[in-house]
Amino acid sequence: MRIVCVKHGHGPDDDRVVTWCALNGVTADIRRPFAGQSVGEFDEDVGGVVFYGGMQNAYDTELHPSLNIEYDFMDKALKANVPVLGICQGAQMIAHHMGAFAGAAENGMTEFGYYEIRPTDEGRDIFPQPLHVSQWHFHRFDIPAGAKHLARSAYCDQQAFSVGDTVLAVQFHPENTIETMRRWQARASAEDWAKPGVQPLAAQREAMLLHDEAQAKWFYGALDRLFGSARSTAKAAE
Repeated sequence: MRIVCVKHGHGPDDDRVVTWCALNGVTADIRRPFAGQSVGEFDEDVGGVVFYGGMQNAYDTELHPSLNIEYDFMDKALKANVPVLGICQGAQMIAHHMGAFAGAAENGMTEFGYYEIRPTDEGRDIFPQPLHVSQWHFHRFDIPAGAKHLARSAYCDQQAFSVGDTVLAVQFHPENTIETMRRWQARASAEDWAKPGVQPLAAQREAMLLHDEAQAKWFYGALDRLFGSARSTAKAAE
């Protein structure tokens, strides 16, 4: 079995989805359609799909034609009840594809750093308690019709939603390691650091050491629940 990992940027493939796949005998099939790479065939060995974050607007299909390819693949996965995870831009894409708003936040706030998210009443099974998570976004999504609103933060009310047992969409970046956050901090511009809502660098460095372990533990558990069938198939084939 393979998990198709649809990425929207270059950089090391050292995120926690890839690590989870390696630990569970599942192939992380990494694809970058924005760079001209095929997303591949949607066939019976697709055990799940992950749409990662990025700098593209979910609705900008004319500016970024490769998004149309991704939406076609997403549609096939959703109709086949194949598990789908959306992270940041990927979550916005799922919301957009399901007919909900995805775009710039009305309050103008940017979450860059580590922020506490709190479960809604519907989200307590997935988020048993508040969690500090890695973020970098200034766009947001509304909760699609038929989805469960799972979590919120002080600056962004819509932090996560699910659809049945096969779709999980999160505004934050639980796939990030400390090394990823350090790369982001290094590339952030003075303009990025000055945006409202952004945590200062010193606060981010302190928070990452305090909260990275809990974020990782939560995320690996979420991947177990979402992609467990792919893991079971891979183990059975050994």
